[in-house]
Amino acid sequence: MSTNASRDEKITGTDVEGDETRISSPPTGADVVDRVPRIHAKTIILVFSVYLAYLAGGYNIVVAGAYGRDVGIELGGEAQSIWLLQSGTIIIAVLSPAISEAADLWGRKWLLVGLSVLGVIGCVVTGSASSMATALGGQILSGIACASQPLVHAIPSEVIPRQFRAFAQAGVNISIGLSAVIVLLAGGALTRNGNHAGFRVLFYINAGLFGAGALAVALLYNPPLRETQTAYTQRQKLERLDWIGLFLLSSGLTLFCMALVWSQNPYSWKDVQILAPFIIGCFLLLALAAYEVRGRKDGMFHHELFNRGRNFGLSIVCIFVEGMAFFAVNNYFAFETSTLYEHDALYVSLRFSICFFTFTVSTALTGFYCTWTKAVRFPVLSGFGLFTIFMVVMSTAEIGSKTALWGYPVLFGSGLGILLNTLMTAAQLGTPPELIASASGLIISTRSIGGSVALAIYNAIFTQGLSSNLASKVPAAMLPLGVPPSSIGQFTSAMTSGQTHGLTQIPGVTIEAAGAGANAVLQSFVIAFRYVWITGACFSFVAMIAAWLLIDPKEEFNTQIDAPAESEEALYTEKRLGSA
Repeated sequence: MSTNASRDEKITGTDVEGDETRISSPPTGADVVDRVPRIHAKTIILVFSVYLAYLAGGYNIVVAGAYGRDVGIELGGEAQSIWLLQSGTIIIAVLSPAISEAADLWGRKWLLVGLSVLGVIGCVVTGSASSMATALGGQILSGIACASQPLVHAIPSEVIPRQFRAFAQAGVNISIGLSAVIVLLAGGALTRNGNHAGFRVLFYINAGLFGAGALAVALLYNPPLRETQTAYTQRQKLERLDWIGLFLLSSGLTLFCMALVWSQNPYSWKDVQILAPFIIGCFLLLALAAYEVRGRKDGMFHHELFNRGRNFGLSIVCIFVEGMAFFAVNNYFAFETSTLYEHDALYVSLRFSICFFTFTVSTALTGFYCTWTKAVRFPVLSGFGLFTIFMVVMSTAEIGSKTALWGYPVLFGSGLGILLNTLMTAAQLGTPPELIASASGLIISTRSIGGSVALAIYNAIFTQGLSSNLASKVPAAMLPLGVPPSSIGQFTSAMTSGQTHGLTQIPGVTIEAAGAGANAVLQSFVIAFRYVWITGACFSFVAMIAAWLLIDPKEEFNTQIDAPAESEEALYTEKRLGSA
């Protein structure tokens, strides 16, 4: 094969080299109709080992979002705690497409194993950190490990018949749900009664999960060689990676998010610390778009991904918004609950875990529905409808809404289970089979980009809303009660940091004034959270319009296996239609 041969070229038949069978394209057309696929224990064991690897990555994302503030408080860097999650999402967004490309060239197995081992190291570093900088360094390593997510979405889908793809994605999502429940219930118990140091055990558990996933994949996943693994030299493989796109995406997205995260915390939009990274980041992202459209057809945004109709492009738009919505809930639901309704960390976590209990049931039912109806449009519409309703009811929450917030997570969890399953299924079925890893990589990257952008936007909205309302409401409530202006700032700082003991020892603060001031602070938080949920509701509603344009890919739900984990001869039972 020539050095400029495309990785998209298909070869038929099977080639045997030594003890390993090189993968080839599965039969297409009428032959597929006449063949009944056989799934052996080897493939089933492989799928479950990959699910275990994904459980660790999902755990890491949830623990960074739900317990990042505990890390910040314990290590003295609460203002930087958002970067525990933000750094990971940026890394996933940047590296997912590149890792997907590399997996086609070097194979999936050892990339997945190596990245999981890196996750072990990162979690140990964060768990044992004595400073916020060290914790962030560990999370960067864990973020690189989590960038293997596209491979976990791709492998189960490509080794079983297409008609069961929604079931495969349901299994991936169930592993996420289980990981989230483990994080939240264990985290609630470990950080209870102000024990912020309990985060360390959470990250050590995460290290163990990464290690178990790496071991399972190393022992159980032994796929046939792919054509692209043997067609190029090592130098040619390196040259095929989209290095320019990787640079533009990583630098542009990082600068863009830095500007939004720092806006009003601690800089104003007029400061050069905000304007410079924001403008440069926008320029680099625009340059990325131009380069991927005009400069390279087979880069991170491979043009063939968009040539089979509109479903893949629409899935990209929808998963971007889904990422924006998920990271709003992941970062702010527990925050709001602990600020306004619960002081017991276990009950905060239990409330949040309702999302993931519901999510696990929802994604399983969605797998059945999509397989039975061969439809994707109605589920996606329903998912974003549930997201919109959840955001709207959350925006109406008041200080007295403690009971209602036990039920609201059911709406979000149901929508999340529907969307993660259906959007990945629609995207994979809307692209060429040989690009399934690239398609999965771009979907995961886009979801993380949506999360990164949303976290920055929500942080700016929340910070601005909270600071402006605290500046007006607290003095208005306390000054008429005789509290001197010099004590207002001290009182506000104590309340927002959770240091509520000894408020009446602040000069001029009586019991009556403390009650009025505390209520003003809580009302300020209510309004700041409300702005976040309203923003999320707007995003989710717009996504419903895009979802309406999806097409149900009924013909794609067939018996074809895109990248079998077993030899061709073992895959099918011949069934000749019309024969004697």
